[in-house]
Amino acid sequence: MSSPFTQKNMIQQLLKIGVQLSSEKDIDQLLENILQAAMDITHADGGTLYRLTEDGHLKFEILHTKSKGVHIGGKSGNPVMIPPMSLHRENGEQELSRVVCFAVHKDQTVNIADAYNAEGFDFSGTHKFDAANNYRSVSFLTIPMKNHQSEIIGVLQLLNATDPTTGAIIPFSQDSQEIVEALSSQAAVALTNQLLILKLEELFESFIGLINHAIDDKSPYTGGHCNRVPDLTMMLADAVNRCQTGPLKDFSLNDGDRQELKIAGLLHDCGKITTPVHVVDKSTKLEKIFDRINLIELRAEVVLRDIQLKLAQKFITESEANERRQQLIDDYNFLSHTNIGGEFMKDGDVQRVRDIATRYIWQDISGQNNPFLSDEEITNLTIRAGTLNNEERQIINHHIDLTISMLEKLPWPKHLRNVTEYAGGHHEKMDGKGYPKGLTREQMSVPARCMGIADIFEALTAKDRPYKKGKTLSESLDILGKMKLGQHVDPDLFDIFIWEKVYEEYAHKFLDESQIDVVDVNKIPGYNPPPADYQPASA
Repeated sequence: MSSPFTQKNMIQQLLKIGVQLSSEKDIDQLLENILQAAMDITHADGGTLYRLTEDGHLKFEILHTKSKGVHIGGKSGNPVMIPPMSLHRENGEQELSRVVCFAVHKDQTVNIADAYNAEGFDFSGTHKFDAANNYRSVSFLTIPMKNHQSEIIGVLQLLNATDPTTGAIIPFSQDSQEIVEALSSQAAVALTNQLLILKLEELFESFIGLINHAIDDKSPYTGGHCNRVPDLTMMLADAVNRCQTGPLKDFSLNDGDRQELKIAGLLHDCGKITTPVHVVDKSTKLEKIFDRINLIELRAEVVLRDIQLKLAQKFITESEANERRQQLIDDYNFLSHTNIGGEFMKDGDVQRVRDIATRYIWQDISGQNNPFLSDEEITNLTIRAGTLNNEERQIINHHIDLTISMLEKLPWPKHLRNVTEYAGGHHEKMDGKGYPKGLTREQMSVPARCMGIADIFEALTAKDRPYKKGKTLSESLDILGKMKLGQHVDPDLFDIFIWEKVYEEYAHKFLDESQIDVVDVNKIPGYNPPPADYQPASA
């Protein structure tokens, strides 16, 4: 037995290690801490840590031999090239000749004083290693690692205990064995907890992916948006984090912050899961289930037929018929072009739609006369910009209210408490005229403002929208610059977006070559040159 003083020190060290293990979140570092603590307590020269896989193998995680300077796996930077060890032979029988496999199958610690004189185990591989490396493996301590449910999740194997005074190789003492058994139990619980946390995080992100997949499947036109916006948001946030110049130089972003912002980005449009697909995918002003410009074309054919009948009945002359035909064709072509909604409508064009509505009369199958365009068609064809009328715009805008409502119902842990604020603010404007809450710049966090720029720039450059083509870089930056001047987007973030060339990073990842044109930053509206001593952090 070791002295009470020594045993007391070992117990204190074990308690200290337990605290360290419970606070470590990096799995590789946790494994390193487990192995290193066991080696330190027992004065072992070497150690190996295995993890039990679901398919019945022991996977080498870390191998460390101090006297030979060997360190592979874990945080060493040297990958483990040793294949996993099967717990069973080819005939299905348990593999009991190898010590680590025996420890798992029998659920017991194996303490071997001298591997060269041990019976019942196959140490031929160890002998070959010793011969090749001028080493002698003598004492072994092999302990199965069991979690709080008494499930074996791995094996801890220590090699060559040494006398701290003389340096001589000695057997692992009973005290050392008991201490390491207690350590392995603590380690297994800590490892299981961290793995469980990682699995829950993976499950949560997979669930987010499931929601986005449902939105993608419902509307392939906007499907990529749910994944591109988070990427661009992170690009801009990382650029702000790097930038050491300007009003945002004190902004910082750690790994936890990045995870929180990434999740917010992935969830920023989750409310669209209830948005009617005919509104999301409305590619023309008259589209509902189908594009109703085809109905207007049929009416034009009816009116054209009436012109032909009046000519045949000599109610009008040939020149009058030709004039009316040409007018009808010109008016239909104008309506067809207006239906696309790609340009802002001028007052004159709006009035022309209304004039056309009453210029022609068509007769239905019951003999009733009808105006050429219905009131509802006039309302849609006179939409000033885009393809959505006011009612449809409200339906689209409701997605952000629903997004916030959905996210507020989730019991967010402390490290994700800002997800709702980040995700819910990407349609706000710096002057307080955005939606849904009408927040001003001062009322919004930097990450939420980053997502606002990302959402706009992605929409401008997106090539998968049903109602427009993806704009080039220079076109998109011109519009974004005007939005800066109009107090729609954060001016400081816009500057960093340009200074750090975030737009280029995004373009090379997501845009077609045809969209990546030459950008003259001096021509971008609202461009603010960086200070003379500024050096891009991305350079």
